[in-house]
Amino acid sequence: MIFGKPLSEYIRFQRVFLILIVVVGLARLFASLAGMPNVTVRFLSITVIGLVGIFYYGIRVHTTGFGSYKQLLPLIVIQNVVTHTLIIGAIVLARLTHHVNIYSAPEYGGNAGPRAHILGHLLIGMVGFSLVGWLVASIVMWVTKRVSGKGRVQPATA
Repeated sequence: MIFGKPLSEYIRFQRVFLILIVVVGLARLFASLAGMPNVTVRFLSITVIGLVGIFYYGIRVHTTGFGSYKQLLPLIVIQNVVTHTLIIGAIVLARLTHHVNIYSAPEYGGNAGPRAHILGHLLIGMVGFSLVGWLVASIVMWVTKRVSGKGRVQPATA
């Protein structure tokens, strides 16, 4: 249980975004491995999907009654773990095959070396981006609560 909900409930709530992240992430990898230039492949962006997810969670967690601010954190963490696990897998693949892909290219952090690059995705990607994403989603939720009027105490009328 995470903040009163089973992991499966979080995954069910965000399954569309998780599926999109995996599909676009793998499409990006396969396009890169097929020889498409990185300037083209970069438009297949799991970052954009993740950002849309952050705003979506900030709105929908409140409007559907899924929870509150504390339920946002596991959603963002799960999303970032899926994203960065896929990226780390692609970096490891590049290292094992000695074939650079978009995730291991110098312009995307490949100059740091595989260990440092992977460590960056673990610390900055999974931890740092999760905290920043939670902050952004919380601000979105706060605005949503104010705009929707749900949960607002109405003044008594005489």
